[in-house]
Amino acid sequence: MQWKIFLAFFRVGIFGYGGGPASIPLVQKEVVEHYGWMSAEEFGDTLAIANTLPGPIVTKLAGYIGYSRGGVLGALNGATAIVAPTALLMILFFSILSQYRDSSWVNGLANGVLPVVTVLMGVLTWGFIKKSGSDLGWGKTILFIIGAAVVLGVFGVHPAIIIAVLLIAALMQKDAAKREEDASA
Repeated sequence: MQWKIFLAFFRVGIFGYGGGPASIPLVQKEVVEHYGWMSAEEFGDTLAIANTLPGPIVTKLAGYIGYSRGGVLGALNGATAIVAPTALLMILFFSILSQYRDSSWVNGLANGVLPVVTVLMGVLTWGFIKKSGSDLGWGKTILFIIGAAVVLGVFGVHPAIIIAVLLIAALMQKDAAKREEDASA
């Protein structure tokens, strides 16, 4: 199991150029589709909780998922596997790019990555929207999207606060439904 944890997060560490947001779809692919360690819903919940905590998102995901699959050693294994390739490649790339920082091809390389990351994030977002639409209904989903956009854009509230409030509301709703169920039984 430890070898699988290492491979899953090492691949993400190697191919996840662009930082955490670009790597999230790769983590989802490994964890949900390739190894089947989590359902898409569990991954979404894990991602939401990880977003509320400080620190790099993919490291938190690797640590948590590694822990859930392989205990403390799995957490260390996952976190190391996801960080090591990036750290080594950064040292290598920065030493090379610093020599050629004024070249047009270096600027073109940096600008070319942005559209790819945008598409990856769009695909991940659309997946979450479709899942919410099927679970909550499209009316509520659209209402939540508009509400979140207003709270983020107009009022400048940090996304972690919105996620925390929605998690608390969901837990309260679940608790109320359970009390209702117990009262009717």
